[in-house]
Amino acid sequence: MKKILTSLLLLVLVFSLLGCAPSTTDDKTIRVGASPTPHAQILNVIKDDLAALGYTLEIVEFTDYVLPNTALDAGDLDANYFQHRPYLNKFNAEKGTKLSFVLAIHFEPLGLYPGKESSLDGITKGGASVAIPNDPTNEARALRLLADLGYITIAAGKEELATPLDIVNNPYNISFVEVESALLTTLLQDVDFAIINGNYALSANIASTVLTTESKESLSAQTFANGLVVKEGKENDPKTLALIQVLNSAKVKQFIVDSYTPTVLSVLD
Repeated sequence: MKKILTSLLLLVLVFSLLGCAPSTTDDKTIRVGASPTPHAQILNVIKDDLAALGYTLEIVEFTDYVLPNTALDAGDLDANYFQHRPYLNKFNAEKGTKLSFVLAIHFEPLGLYPGKESSLDGITKGGASVAIPNDPTNEARALRLLADLGYITIAAGKEELATPLDIVNNPYNISFVEVESALLTTLLQDVDFAIINGNYALSANIASTVLTTESKESLSAQTFANGLVVKEGKENDPKTLALIQVLNSAKVKQFIVDSYTPTVLSVLD
């Protein structure tokens, strides 16, 4: 009886130890949450490069901007790739998460797209209607784009969060239609122009029609580049370093240039 009990105890101990041991598969699998376009497409480019380093990349696609961060914070992901620093900073402050931006990869410039008018002459002839995003960040970016093109002037000191109320000079009598970003592509038949985020333009297959965009050297490009995010404390984790190594490459940069210009611009070194 003692021998049987001893054997049973040994089996329990072995299974307990096995249960506590880290999974080799999990340790070599990197799970990254991403928006479908262009983020997940860009991540697909690095699968073979990570495999050469001994890792399997699992891409988990999200269509919202909350779950990728909550999943990362909960430890269900090793990283995510869908957001820019201002959004991350606001999310951390509001949700109490501790997530860290570790690599800027690409910039999705706002673009001016034709609606009922087919060229920029439609603005300078006067009275054009322009649909713009209605969220504070992208609305200000849209107005700055028009200001950079010389079509309007924004009051000094109001550029960061400008609204149409902050326009002090509108010589071409542009009228503004404020709309949720995701709906802008559906209004092109109703307005003369629309200023649309690059990812929505790609999803709607209108990227090739863009008339002009924010430049890579703009303040917006420096501020709103999308990049790789991990949990605080994981910045130097082997998985993080592997992701940074393969993403910050000439191969990825060239893929972005070849696949998305001018609606997505690489900001990699």
